[in-house]
Amino acid sequence: MQTRTKGRAALTAAAGGAVVVLVVGAIAGVKAMQISTITETFAAQVPAAERVNAVQVERQHWESRVSSVGSVVAVQGTQVATEADGVVRAIRFEAGTVVQAGDELVRLDDEVEQAQLRSAEAAAQLANLGYERAQRLIAQRAISQSDLEQAEATWKQARAQVDNIRAVIAKKVVRAPFTGKVGIRRVSVGDYLAQGTQVVSLQSLDPVYVEFSVPQQRLGQLREGLAVTAEVDSYPGEAFGGEITAVESHVDVATRNVRIQATFANRHGALKPGMFVSVDVALGAAEPVHVIPATAVVHAPHGDSVFLIESAAEAQGTKALVVRQQPVKLGARRGDFVVVEGGAMVGDQVVATGVFKLRAGTQVVIDNALKPEFALAPAPGNG
Repeated sequence: MQTRTKGRAALTAAAGGAVVVLVVGAIAGVKAMQISTITETFAAQVPAAERVNAVQVERQHWESRVSSVGSVVAVQGTQVATEADGVVRAIRFEAGTVVQAGDELVRLDDEVEQAQLRSAEAAAQLANLGYERAQRLIAQRAISQSDLEQAEATWKQARAQVDNIRAVIAKKVVRAPFTGKVGIRRVSVGDYLAQGTQVVSLQSLDPVYVEFSVPQQRLGQLREGLAVTAEVDSYPGEAFGGEITAVESHVDVATRNVRIQATFANRHGALKPGMFVSVDVALGAAEPVHVIPATAVVHAPHGDSVFLIESAAEAQGTKALVVRQQPVKLGARRGDFVVVEGGAMVGDQVVATGVFKLRAGTQVVIDNALKPEFALAPAPGNG
């Protein structure tokens, strides 16, 4: 009896287990079907195409130029300093004004020297009288030739002493060594100045030099008289014109560069000595170049690249546009454009703006409705 009861319980448990397995299997099957459906749905979805501006690599003719950076240098410039010791009694200039060569800038106290001068002049006058008397006496043979020579030497020594004191007094006046513009004065009335103390900066500002260096490979293309354009960040959008006036006679052995000097008219004094400038030298000959907008370039540590726009076949047989990232070699830059020396050819379509949002294989749609205007000489506010 007990054995039959145990058998029925085992059959009931087996049947319940089978039902559970069937239910779990059904649920698992339903979930698998749902997951498969979702996966197929996502796989069927195509990301929306990115709207991009596109331009073609174009051929232009650029005038050959040499670019460099340099500094403005005064044709004549110095720190005016005292040549003697003394106390400042008068200052004869205003900071920032133009002074002429020889103008008095600062006068030092010279009372002691003036007194010494008067004494020396009296001694020289007395020595002159003695010499004149000796000349009359030698004619009468009343003195010897050596007495005459002694009187003459005494007179010359006294005269030299006068000249010496006058020279010292002249050094008590600080004068402009050339015509130029003075800077901010560094002394005040009553200051005691030692010999060599700087009083004020004096710069001749019209014209000025701009000095810059170029690689020795360019030396054969440069000569005196070539036009030079300089730009300064202090005056955005303004270009200053000059010309090469000197080429250094040797090459720097450390850098293998050659120093060039250009002269610029500077009537209004806009170019100040020491200013940093960007320099462009026009060499005259026009050369064919392949160019793209600088905004089309992706700069990265491993190199520069652009996104080329190409056609790609889809499963449905239609054509789509996708981008391919292409490494490029860049050259000179001018205005909004940069030269492509390798990696892209004339006629290739490249993405012009917004390259940061693209990846290789991204589907794109060309929309040039808002494409900016690119120019070789962009004016402020363009675009």
